[in-house]
Amino acid sequence: MRHLLSALVVLLLMPGTARAGCGDSPEPCEVSGGTYHIALPEGAGGNAMPAMIWLHGAGGSGQGAMRNTGMVNRVLERGYAFIAVDGLERPGPFGTGWYFHPERPQNRDEVAFLNAVADDAAARFGLDRDQMILAGFSVGGSMTSYFACADPQGFRAYAPVGGSFWKPEPTDCAGPVRLFHTHGWRDQTVPLEGRPLGGGAIYQGDVWQAMQVWRAENGCALLRPDSFAMTDDFWRRKWEECAPDTALEFALHPGAHGIPPGWAAMVLDWYEAL
Repeated sequence: MRHLLSALVVLLLMPGTARAGCGDSPEPCEVSGGTYHIALPEGAGGNAMPAMIWLHGAGGSGQGAMRNTGMVNRVLERGYAFIAVDGLERPGPFGTGWYFHPERPQNRDEVAFLNAVADDAAARFGLDRDQMILAGFSVGGSMTSYFACADPQGFRAYAPVGGSFWKPEPTDCAGPVRLFHTHGWRDQTVPLEGRPLGGGAIYQGDVWQAMQVWRAENGCALLRPDSFAMTDDFWRRKWEECAPDTALEFALHPGAHGIPPGWAAMVLDWYEAL
């Protein structure tokens, strides 16, 4: 038992291994409006490093996101800080989440809050504020999409997973984006075509329509992609004949509602090639 406990302590204290907290403190970092957790890669402390800011799904937390060690440690191994932000409690059965729907009550200015998280983390931990990617899963993916629409220059790039706009989808955003959307072919929680919730009181949006919004914002010449590729289990569609300094890609995987294996490596490869 003593050897097992010793091994566990070593594992928890390994540099670059994700654990919830704010630097040396187990408590989350606080900014105006909320909190976040951060993990830094091994050897951090030299030049300003890039970061992935992660938004959890409904009912989740930043602390819970840190427990996805397969994804988090992959990000750390690539030399990025990993920042897991805490959503707020919401009314209804789903618990914590994000206030993004334009026709629902807004209990927090999420765009201002997430910008504050990025600014605070950059100042506290020596991160490169201009090299941050905002990503999220499910309603965290929806929040990522709405942030990209409202403030496309707020982060270097955006990577929603399994979540997008809700109906009515935006007809206009604040400008072009660099965005990589990933979705499960068999997703029935957030289907590609959307679905009604609450007896039709609210509707998840159509992901295909969301891609049309992004094509329009990016000034892409064609509705169809310009190139296609397969990377492991991902079927990838890419629009290249678009406005300068934009990027738009859509990847499908054969799974359902989840973060597929290999997602972090694929998205960071895409991000680093921008």
